Amino acid sequence: MHLDPTSRFRRFARAVVTEVGALDQSFLGRGRPLGVARVLNAIGHGKCDVGEIRAYLDLDSGLVSRLLRGLEEEGLVATTPHPGDGRRRVVALTPAGEAEFAAYEALSNQRAERALARHANPDALLAAMDLVASAFGRDQIELREMDPRSAVARHCLGEYYAELGRRFDRGFDVTLSADPDAETMVRPRGAFLVAFSDDMPVGCVGLKGTCPEYAEVKRLWVAPSARGLGLAWKIMDRVEALARELGIPLLRLDTNKALPEAIAMYRKSGWTEIDRFNDDPYPDFFFEKRL
Repeated sequence: MHLDPTSRFRRFARAVVTEVGALDQSFLGRGRPLGVARVLNAIGHGKCDVGEIRAYLDLDSGLVSRLLRGLEEEGLVATTPHPGDGRRRVVALTPAGEAEFAAYEALSNQRAERALARHANPDALLAAMDLVASAFGRDQIELREMDPRSAVARHCLGEYYAELGRRFDRGFDVTLSADPDAETMVRPRGAFLVAFSDDMPVGCVGLKGTCPEYAEVKRLWVAPSARGLGLAWKIMDRVEALARELGIPLLRLDTNKALPEAIAMYRKSGWTEIDRFNDDPYPDFFFEKRL
């Protein structure tokens, strides 16, 4: 028997709807349906602009207004004009709303822990969830400029180094590479970008201000769960835009033969192969791009 892709997708959708309680009129037993709880959750996690909430939840303005009105009537949120733009509105949790948000967070965490505990291989289940969440949220992945020494940036770099260690014939030791701590990837000579899928880091890249003549693109990484979505191209487009903003006339990068997908992308996106320009022990290919 062969199940067609559409049937499999719909089976998955039904299972998720049931598991998360999307049809319950009292989501997690708190007396409100899921839609209202999601708006409260978004506000609790820092989404304060009404337009931002609408875009984040992909809801029309009328529905968001009705949901916010209901939360206001319960005394859980307060909506006020934006201090810098009277056409916009901002919303914040009241003390009662903060307590309700905390209750939802505790119950949601307990539900997640129970679901993972029931599975014989929770790591495989989480990997599948990450893949689906990244694919379904591909249009909302955002790039943020960050300090390369931050915890989030170091997480991305650690994942990148670990993958190189698995893929390179001789493994990978970052201490043998130039700028092992990525500390030169900061303004005004460089920058460091992290890609987020609903606040989960799923990619990064560094712009290293090597010298006045050029800068290097380093540490391009995309999490396995976010591959196949065109994210690497988006990251490279943004780092090139940053270089132009910083007045950098030429970019260079290097890569290893064990990364054929990266080599193919560079060749397709206007990078020119050049002779070796550094003494790093790992790269096999060298490219540059004039901006």
